[in-house]
Amino acid sequence: MPSPFPGMNPYLEHADAWHDFHESFLPEIRGMIEEQVGENYIVKLDDTAYIHEVPENRPRFFARPDAFVARSTTWRDSGGAVVETVDEAGGVAVVDEPVLAPLSVELPTTDEERLTFIEIWDRRERAIVTVIELLSPINKRPGPDREQYLAKRNNYLKAWVHFVELDLLRGGPRMPFDTPNGTPLDCDYCVLVSRYKERPRAGMWPIRLRDPLPIIPIPLKAPDADVKLDLKLALDRVYVAANYRKYIYDSQPEPALSAADATWAAAVLSATK
Repeated sequence: MPSPFPGMNPYLEHADAWHDFHESFLPEIRGMIEEQVGENYIVKLDDTAYIHEVPENRPRFFARPDAFVARSTTWRDSGGAVVETVDEAGGVAVVDEPVLAPLSVELPTTDEERLTFIEIWDRRERAIVTVIELLSPINKRPGPDREQYLAKRNNYLKAWVHFVELDLLRGGPRMPFDTPNGTPLDCDYCVLVSRYKERPRAGMWPIRLRDPLPIIPIPLKAPDADVKLDLKLALDRVYVAANYRKYIYDSQPEPALSAADATWAAAVLSATK
């Protein structure tokens, strides 16, 4: 059974589901694009590593250190005096060397998160034509991970490549862009399609929670026609394959829905029971 919501499913934004959804959604999109591009293009998955310190309130898991304790053999002369001590690895240990007690310090604990993105390559020239990014919470929260993503994004926007950015998260500030007259977008989600020949202008699809997810164009190299990407179809395929209905409804969406949207979402779920 597909996702019961007409558009984005807000329960997929929960912390215990999002990363799995992110890493399942992009391979599904890759397959849908590959079916349409023909022999002149290669559609690849790649990833970006984000390294950040583990928050103090999050459990820390330490790997077992790669170390060993060597047993040693002590050699003495005929009078019983120690000549040398040899460890099993073959090294000679210094005897009676004073050992200084170390100062105890604590190093920052880091975590690595890898996020997949899509590249469409020209098969003959082996050059990138289009990049597709799906935003995750670490991209949207202020801090070094967002800055790392923005630097990567700016490089795309300076290059001769098309850039597609999918923001299917209600939380966090939007990525930078200017609207006509500076009017803020009234939306929960948005999709950006930036064709390199049209920059600085780009296409934007603002999406509300109750709106259907759109079918968006994925630009290719001229004169080839755009690929049509059905975001709702991709979401539904992943939703069924991962069987998200087993657990994503055990808790409320994060961030919390407005009172009106929470009532609407409850009615949508109730209608499927």
